[in-house]
Amino acid sequence: MLDWPFFDDRHRALAREIDAWCGEHLPAVEPLMHERATVDEACRQLVRMLGEAGWLRYGIGGTAYGGHGEQIDTRAVCLLRETLAKHAGLADFALAMQGLGSGAITLAGTEAQKHRYLPRAASGTAIAAFALTEPESGSDVAALTLAARENGNDYVLDGEKTWISNGGIADFYVVFARTGEAPGARGISAFVVDADTSGLVVAERLDVMAPHPLARLCFTGARVPKRNLLGPPGTGFKLAMRTLDVFRTSVAAAALGFARRALSAALERATSRHLFGQTLADFQLTQAKLAQMALTIDTAALLVYRAAWLRDQGKRVTREAAMAKWHATEGAQQVIDAAVQIWGGEGVRSGTAVETLYREIRSLRIYEGATEVQQLIVGRDLLSEYAACQGASQ
Repeated sequence: MLDWPFFDDRHRALAREIDAWCGEHLPAVEPLMHERATVDEACRQLVRMLGEAGWLRYGIGGTAYGGHGEQIDTRAVCLLRETLAKHAGLADFALAMQGLGSGAITLAGTEAQKHRYLPRAASGTAIAAFALTEPESGSDVAALTLAARENGNDYVLDGEKTWISNGGIADFYVVFARTGEAPGARGISAFVVDADTSGLVVAERLDVMAPHPLARLCFTGARVPKRNLLGPPGTGFKLAMRTLDVFRTSVAAAALGFARRALSAALERATSRHLFGQTLADFQLTQAKLAQMALTIDTAALLVYRAAWLRDQGKRVTREAAMAKWHATEGAQQVIDAAVQIWGGEGVRSGTAVETLYREIRSLRIYEGATEVQQLIVGRDLLSEYAACQGASQ
């Protein structure tokens, strides 16, 4: 894949470096990654390690703030996420949430905000989080209700956020709240909220099938200084969408990493398991299944790195990123399911690689825009393009 024209030599070198780093450093944290009691500590360790190694810098824009370059290199972020996911899902999570949690500051932060938060996020000395989802507004972001009202030199926040990644361990949150400049999406603003803000509490830690730090947050009269407003009032929805556009393709890359690990495990099992006088790989049904897995992975990779390359050329990639996330996450689910089938009874034994992957992949089809949302994005974009072409031809 690295020979494809989507990549420069620096990307090829990066892919080799991160793969070698994962093999050397991640086994030490592996025992902590899969238990709910130790997942917080594992995530903290991973953020520190990724920061010390310089990998978190790729999710930050601006060398003055600790970033690797002036702009976020989407292909580099995707290669990092694909490789980390192939080795350990929680390592990918740690890098991804650090980038997502600080991404809005990169895009819309003041100089003071960038200097205060981004270097710490890049070095791994502070953990970032992105607080958008609410109990009644997941995919329908414009329906969020957490309220922020002006009061002197502050905004006062009241309401809830839920399913917040890094919730409970984050040092700061980028929070989206309704400030009421206009109805719907035009009345939402974004704030940087420090975790120790009075009135902000972690109301509930959320357990999921693949352990990750997740929480429900409650804001009760939480006072946030006006200087922590990100961008002009009323522009929070657009900022949230811009941030997701940056990182949505990388979710697809993570799914690709999971799928590659599953195919590797399937090949290992198929060539080593003997039954009926031959290996499992000798059966044509197995060969066909492996072929379908490889096809799904390659088509996903092409979509992922097409979208990443286009974004790095400064192109709008709303449709391409949606296609990549849709196909890569759904495809990875199919590939991993096939790997479990090839492993047979051992495939559902708790702690095996394919069983872990089976739990890890499921959330990727939901977060940062569920598959159904990606389908709507693609469909609407196609119709909009068609209408524009029809209007131009008349």
